[in-house]
Amino acid sequence: MVAFSVVAMTSPAPDQLTPIRGVQPSFDDLGTPLRDVTFCVVDLETTGGAPGDSGITEIGAVKVRGGEVIGEFQTLVNPSEPIPPFIAVLTGITNVMVASSPRIGSVLPAFLEFAQGCVMVAHNAPFDMGFLKHDSQVHGYDWPDFAVVDTALLARRVITPDEAPNCKLGTLAKLFRTTTTPNHRALSDARATVDVLHGLFERVGSLGVQTLEDLQTFSARVAPAVRAKRHLAETLPHAPGVYLFTDDRGEVLYVGKSKDLRNRVRSYFTASETRTRIGEMIGIATGVRAIECGTSLEAEVRELRLIAEHKPRYNRRSKFPERQHWLKVTVEPFPRLSLVKQVRDDDAGYLGPFSSRKTAERAMAALHEAFPIRQCTARMSRNPQLSPCVLAEMGRCVAPCDGRISMDSYGEFVTMLRTALTVDPTPVVEALDRRIDLLSAGERFEDAAVHRDRLSAFVRSSARMQRMASVTGCAEICAARRTDDGGWELHVIRRGRLAAAGISPRGTDPRRYLEMLRASAETVLPGIGPVASASPEEIELVLRWLDQPGIRLVEMDGTWTCPVSGAGRHLTRLDNSHSEEHHHPTERRRRLRPLGPARAG
Repeated sequence: MVAFSVVAMTSPAPDQLTPIRGVQPSFDDLGTPLRDVTFCVVDLETTGGAPGDSGITEIGAVKVRGGEVIGEFQTLVNPSEPIPPFIAVLTGITNVMVASSPRIGSVLPAFLEFAQGCVMVAHNAPFDMGFLKHDSQVHGYDWPDFAVVDTALLARRVITPDEAPNCKLGTLAKLFRTTTTPNHRALSDARATVDVLHGLFERVGSLGVQTLEDLQTFSARVAPAVRAKRHLAETLPHAPGVYLFTDDRGEVLYVGKSKDLRNRVRSYFTASETRTRIGEMIGIATGVRAIECGTSLEAEVRELRLIAEHKPRYNRRSKFPERQHWLKVTVEPFPRLSLVKQVRDDDAGYLGPFSSRKTAERAMAALHEAFPIRQCTARMSRNPQLSPCVLAEMGRCVAPCDGRISMDSYGEFVTMLRTALTVDPTPVVEALDRRIDLLSAGERFEDAAVHRDRLSAFVRSSARMQRMASVTGCAEICAARRTDDGGWELHVIRRGRLAAAGISPRGTDPRRYLEMLRASAETVLPGIGPVASASPEEIELVLRWLDQPGIRLVEMDGTWTCPVSGAGRHLTRLDNSHSEEHHHPTERRRRLRPLGPARAG
């Protein structure tokens, strides 16, 4: 006995059956014309109304593309439970009919193979998809992330009460004069749903719905004014880059990046966009400008630079990179720590930048815990004659104010402080650890937490500055990464700033492309401090890219190292979830190797 039947109506080409890039198509694959989409229209008959409490008695499915039927699937299913009498009367499916039929666990592999690569369609889709997904999970089958079209939901958007009193399948079948009359049998109802689907396509086509993404947008509750702006994305390329939403005066409202400009911008006009601020922005936007980028890193960097340049009102982050806070070891006879907003060429020691004054103050408090330098702001001569403050009486300051310590002796503390800022923070870590242990032993846990936060602020900022200083100290770094299609992604980084980016296509010599990039790359001159040539955010993007697996360092002008005893080694203990890898200098050199030509095969 044949348990189930699959009827192939045509012999489609393999590329038509295989989703692009070999992945399950979804509504994220935007801009696919409806005529090129393969739909699997499915209907189920069951013993009741809820997955888990009821079983499937029949599956019927029709595969269609471009208005043509290309295959059908039908089978009775043994639900492993009695069929209620009223269900048997409604569907005509009896216990005798399903007694020798396969159970759902045996049917699902064949059905999933039949539906592979399709967009699922059902009338009242949550019901049918709920049963199929539940049974797949119960029997250990992975349920693909199918895109789903619900013809009942779609009909409610376009059918008026004057045309049909409701959106039941039988009612819509009469309205669209389907060739098959639904009769509560799975395959017949699926065939009727195909005709209903095509009838609905005719309706929505006149409203501008031509693609799969258009269909999703139309099916969801999207304001007509928002849907009407989809045309803003039509001229954008399917390429990585940066996009800028503008108003009628040309003011930049929002800057974003994407690996696919057209797809990303189109998504703003769909139901997937739920952010209130962005919805407000879409309401006043009248245009979208796009800048294509060769690589994703270039897109990320351009986004940062454009946000800093235009300061769009609807972007929340990175709008004011100039708002920085630094800790400075002042240059005077008896130096102290000071909070400043910029780095000067004054031979002072600096730590930062900090994103907020509060974080900078925490790091300063950690340093004061380790080094008993003065905290007062009074100017002191080489031979001060001032009155000491309470910190001197508490033993937390060596009190140069009353002359009890010489400049040379005080300078030893300052030298250790500078070393802790730029090379080895161990004295600070040990001092704060002792303080935290002492407070914890006394059950002063809130005070211990305050000191823990101070230690974290210092160590993180020190590690961050050491990493940034290591890459900004290199006049040039040329790096490459192989792309998925066999080419090379190339970047020229000068003093931490992305100076050029490009792609060497598969089968070409990447060294020639790299030399052209170097010749046309931006000239970056040395500046003052670790973030003189680029914003901290840009430098961190560059470092994150360089630290990825598979990166090849092709050329380097300078020494890219982090101190072996630097702050990075303390990060794991502070927070394992934010640990970072810090290579020994020899490990950096080991990764520097020549770049071979891209293989054609």
